[in-house]
Amino acid sequence: MERLAPDDPRSIGGYRLLGRLGAGGMGQVYLARSERGRTVAVKTIQPGLAREPHFRRRFAQEIATARRVGGEWTAPVLDADTEAATPWVATGYIAGPTLHRVVAHDHGPLPGRSLRILADGLVKALRDIHSTGLIHRDLKPSNIMITIEGPRVIDFGIARALDGITSGGLTSTGAVIGSPGFMSPEQVRGLRLGPASDVFSLGSVLAYAATGRLPFGTGDSGGHALMFRIVQEEPDLEGVPEPLRGLIADCLHKEPEQRPTVAELLERTGVNEPGGDEPRGPWLPAEVLAQLGRHAVALLDSEDPDAGERRDGALAAKTTSTAQPTSTARPAAAVHPPTQAAHAAHPPAHAAPPHAHPSAAPAYGWDFPASSAPPATPVAPAVPPPVRVRGLTTALTWMFAGLTVLLTALVLHHAAALGEIPGWDDDGIGLLGRHLADPDAAIHGAESVLGLAVSVVWLVWFRRVRRNAEAIAPGRIRYSGAASVWLWFVPLVNLALPKQIADDIYRVSHPAPRPSLALVNAWWTLLLGYFALSVVSEGNANVVGTRREPGGEAIELAENAVGALAALLALVLIRRISTHQSRWLTGVAR
Repeated sequence: MERLAPDDPRSIGGYRLLGRLGAGGMGQVYLARSERGRTVAVKTIQPGLAREPHFRRRFAQEIATARRVGGEWTAPVLDADTEAATPWVATGYIAGPTLHRVVAHDHGPLPGRSLRILADGLVKALRDIHSTGLIHRDLKPSNIMITIEGPRVIDFGIARALDGITSGGLTSTGAVIGSPGFMSPEQVRGLRLGPASDVFSLGSVLAYAATGRLPFGTGDSGGHALMFRIVQEEPDLEGVPEPLRGLIADCLHKEPEQRPTVAELLERTGVNEPGGDEPRGPWLPAEVLAQLGRHAVALLDSEDPDAGERRDGALAAKTTSTAQPTSTARPAAAVHPPTQAAHAAHPPAHAAPPHAHPSAAPAYGWDFPASSAPPATPVAPAVPPPVRVRGLTTALTWMFAGLTVLLTALVLHHAAALGEIPGWDDDGIGLLGRHLADPDAAIHGAESVLGLAVSVVWLVWFRRVRRNAEAIAPGRIRYSGAASVWLWFVPLVNLALPKQIADDIYRVSHPAPRPSLALVNAWWTLLLGYFALSVVSEGNANVVGTRREPGGEAIELAENAVGALAALLALVLIRRISTHQSRWLTGVAR
């Protein structure tokens, strides 16, 4: 990691920058810490690219799809601002060197067991990526981080949804995306790409890790010559140990359909599975493990670049105040002159929001510790860690499905009473009456019991997804966790404020930068319509004294039809929010 340059910002969004990690074709990459102390990697986009509207749209789409990837073998996308003057994206920071550095500089080719575990981890990473409809398109040693627990695949900046690739697989400028030494033949030819392209790149990566050289030679003679050999010549696998050699050779078939699928590779690379004979223990050579330990220590020692200036300023202020008479007031501007000078000379490109407290202690146990420097501002309250909602989501799914069925049955019952369904009795008994003596009372009773259960479970689920949304994007939810429950019971207020919380939760949880609220709006409109028709229906029943009057039947039919649609949309809504949060928080939530 390099120190920040004088023209580098000191913060981006709510992230305090600690140093430079490197630079790529798209922009600069920084090491940073969040308000709660989590260590992240923040990538900014070059100004020239940021000025191109087409690139901004494509970048926003890539970030939205990349947020669906994140798990044990990849670095999750945590935050992004694709509309900022300088667009940026924050990903989970992987503490370790790249595979390229380990092989090319620090250790050399990996031994047999390390290669087997590397292959297994990379295949599982591709499984996670491909399962969301993405392909990486640039799998190479510099995009693979080496950690104590296994490899991690990073940089989905050029990953594309399979159905979003233009014909020919080219960018808008006609340039093929990828790194020449690890491209597939179809990628070189500019053909449409699929998961098999990543499998070919995987074979090249494993061959490099096993031998320290590219399977199709170096690019010293020029990138075009290297790409010609990828398309026309056989790979050089001399020195690759068995059985990995056969696997790599299969991955490097020229024709995509002849390469093994990721599922087939998983059967051949599985290690440390239950019942397996692979010995457990460290998967890396001792020298690499020692390097990882030194890297972790250096990371823990990394602190806010301004922390030393703050301490020096505080010490100077204390010394000066001790030397001055107590009755002499020091100007406020003189307390921290180094910090103020630094900020005046290098104002941050993205100032932290008013609620941000970069020096706050970590809120999550899995985060790296924050700097031990004393905070310059009061510490923000810790955001509670995310929680699982899978069980509640499943329960609500079945409950809303049951409500939809019951309300649909009531619709048919009242339609039959009105004579709208041929073949049914005019009094509405019809088919329902064959099994129920009083179908209207029985279905209403079941609806009431299920509706009460739904109300309780819904509020618990609603508060939990609100808590997860706060963990995903602190400060983006307008009301507290308690308010997300009791606002439903406040007259008039519950016609609007719970909807605002639902809007915030949906926006924060959805992977799209600007998700449409059409689903939330439709559900809320139907819900209010159902409540309004319920009031009218009850009033009509009190006036006419019976629910068998034609006017009462028509109102109840409309009430239950709207209720059935509202329950169905609620089912879709809870599944969508829960799924998005589960994908987003993969690797974060316990």
